This record gives sequence, structure tokens and C-alpha cells, in this order.
Amino acid sequence: MIENVENVVVGKRNEIELSFIALLSGGHVLLDDVPGVGKTMMVRAIAKTLGADFKRIQFTPDLLPSDVTGVSVFNQKTMEFQFRPGPIMANVVLADEINRTSPKTQAALLEALEEGSVTTDGETRELQDPFFVMATQNPIEYGGTYPLPEAQLDRFLFKFKIGYPSRHEELEVLNRVEKRHPIEDLQSVISLEDLLNIQHSVTQVYVDQTVKQYIINLVNATREHYSVYLGASPRASIALMKAGQAYAFMQDRDFVLPDDIKALAPYTLQHRILLNSDAKLSNITNERIIKEIIEHVPIPVGKESAR
Repeated sequence: MIENVENVVVGKRNEIELSFIALLSGGHVLLDDVPGVGKTMMVRAIAKTLGADFKRIQFTPDLLPSDVTGVSVFNQKTMEFQFRPGPIMANVVLADEINRTSPKTQAALLEALEEGSVTTDGETRELQDPFFVMATQNPIEYGGTYPLPEAQLDRFLFKFKIGYPSRHEELEVLNRVEKRHPIEDLQSVISLEDLLNIQHSVTQVYVDQTVKQYIINLVNATREHYSVYLGASPRASIALMKAGQAYAFMQDRDFVLPDDIKALAPYTLQHRILLNSDAKLSNITNERIIKEIIEHVPIPVGKESAR
């Protein structure tokens, strides 16, 4: 699956792997990067690789919650209301420029991201499995935007950047799209049924108590750090464990290592903390705090580490 997406997205294997880790663990991804670096193309390539139903939601200030979840329309022939599903009811959803819509519409995503369902007209409707959301936001342009609240940021398993390609990679991009874009010829390499089976297998990956304690120590360190006003929640601990299971599965292991958790912690914890005013005035970043925590929290040495 990773190699298939690499036919379209050049030089971003780590970001592609993180996306699949989130997919296999049942999480969602927030891409925080400037326009034009391939965020949309990567999501489209992932959807095509899975042979999944793909929908794109372009968030704008006038977007309504019903534009996302769906709406009931009166059918004059049957004299009944019929529900027309919104774009959120797809397997892979691209929530483009999610910070450009109102908090009310942003809130419509909360239930979908966490519960896998939407409630419209007083009726709760389950979303189809698999359900995977990749949201994007532009960190540069703040005019007319509504920053995502902490409650919604907490729903995303990972937050990361794609970044600019190197000169060599950008030349390769030009060569590939010179006559025809490779996304047009991309074929699926796995069925949705197989993907659901893989997601189930990921949940069977063993997590030793020492690894769980390491996760708890990392998350608690965010709450106790002198520069942090609000630390990571227990949802962060769950997310880190689930991501560790998916990462271990992709490495062809049936158990999670502390090193797996250490590698994934920056992408899982950075967006889940709030810094205090002193830290902000000192230009201290979330990335710096999480890096410091990872360096200072000791890695446990147990039977899984030595295995």
C-alpha cells in the first residue's frame, strides 16, 4: 500500500507511513502545512489504493453542519422525508482547510471523529467502516480562520507536516506529471474487507505492562512540565498505544517496543498540550517541549525490550 502511494507522492515515505498507521489503528490525521505540497494528492492516492469511497469537503465560512452530515428532504412522490447523506459518509474523507469554517460546523465533525456516527434530525446514523479522515489547515494565513479548539484537536491521532521536497524530489515530480498525472493510473491493491481484517489484527498486537507504563509516564510528564498549562488527556495515552500497535504490525512484529512509542510520541502529543504564557513569551514551542520530555523520560527495559 505504501509503495503504491509512492507512485504518486515523491519522497514522503515517513508521512505516508504515519498516515497508514493512523488508518490501521482507527485514528485520523491533521496535516498542518502550506498549500501546494501535496496534501490533497496524498489523501486521494490513499483512497485509490484502498479502492475506497472518497469525498472531499472544502470548508468555507458559510458551510453549514448539514452540508457535512447530510439533510432530510421531503419527497413529494412518496410524501415522506428522505435522508440525503453528506460527504462525511464515505470511507476516506478529506476535510480541506478545516480551520476556515465556523465552530458550529467544526463541531459537527466531533461525533464523526470520535464515535463513528452522525446525528441528524434526532437520528443517529452509523458511518461505514473503514472511516478515515485526513484534515488540512494552512498555518500561515490566519485571516478569516477559526482555530481548532482543544477538544477537536484531541480527536486527531496524529498532526504533522508534509514539507517541501528536495531539489531532486521536485525534479522527479516534474518528470512524472509532464504528460499525465500518475494519480489517473493508480489502482487499488487491497480490498476494504482485507483492510478491515488488518485493522482487527492490529488490535491483537501485544502491549506489555512496561510499555503501557512508559506511555503513561510520557503523557503524565506533559501534565507536570513547568511550561505546560494543559497537558495531554487519557485519550492521548490510548492513541499512543493504538498507534504503537499499528506501527509494530507494519514492522512485522506481534508486540510493541518502547522504541515504537518513542518514535510516534512527537506526532501524537504535540497538538494535545497548551503552553503557559511564560513559555509563549519565551518563544518555546510544543515540539521543543515534547522532545525534551521524550529525552528525559527513561525507556523501560523489560522482557519485550530485550525480546
